[in-house]
Amino acid sequence: MREATVPGTLFLVATPIGNLGDLTARATETLARVPFVICEDTRHTGHLLASLGLQKQTVSLPAFAEKARAGRILERLLGGEDAALVTDAGMPAVSDPGEYLVAEALAAGVRVVPIPGANAVLAALSASGLPTGRFHFLGFLPRQGPERSAMLDEVAGLRASLVIYESAHRLGATLAELAQSLGDRRAVVARELTKLHEEFVRGRLTELAARYADDVPKGELVLVVEGWTGGERWAEAEVRAALAAGLARGERLKTLSAEVARASGWPSAQVYRLANDVKHRG
Repeated sequence: MREATVPGTLFLVATPIGNLGDLTARATETLARVPFVICEDTRHTGHLLASLGLQKQTVSLPAFAEKARAGRILERLLGGEDAALVTDAGMPAVSDPGEYLVAEALAAGVRVVPIPGANAVLAALSASGLPTGRFHFLGFLPRQGPERSAMLDEVAGLRASLVIYESAHRLGATLAELAQSLGDRRAVVARELTKLHEEFVRGRLTELAARYADDVPKGELVLVVEGWTGGERWAEAEVRAALAAGLARGERLKTLSAEVARASGWPSAQVYRLANDVKHRG
């Protein structure tokens, strides 16, 4: 009787986020011994492998085609081949391609082994000067619309520090929106982590929004925003009372809602809906 093939192992290999010196010895050893490397961009990974003196078959797995291409990769793993999954920078499968492949590999009985290393989230958080005991990673915010508002409302009352990825050309607008949604909290813009021009710019959200309103910085960015630091979250009756008092003073609905949201720990969208309800009920 023919013996069943033992599946290979999928290694999740962290790559440098800027400084090549951050590639670990274990990561180098793993890349050297696997038959093929799964990567976000074959050209980018080809340069990394060449710098290590390695010639490897590379298989492209960009985010937009991950589900379509995962099947063939899984077949090779189930056929007994080991493979390393890398992305352009940092840990694969975390705000980068790989999440779907990892889930499918585990479901099929393939062993998945992380090879940790450089990570932009932890690098930014550790040097931010903000509380690090608890943090909430949001990745890239939805571009716009209800999903974006819903995500900001979801985290508005969290006491954990918030870590966000953002592109340079949207930085100023996002900082202004965060100030409006979350209040004028302390925040840090971490730029070009581990690279020659690494920079940490600290300040209040409104200060940072003003700084980057017309200044588009170069390089990769991570935002760290202070968590909710107010007292206990208000009861709905308290929110309604504050809104009613503000409306009686003639305050504008949008401005009042934002102020009450910051004070109460309630998401701004919920407060705005309550404000409309209070206004219409008189």
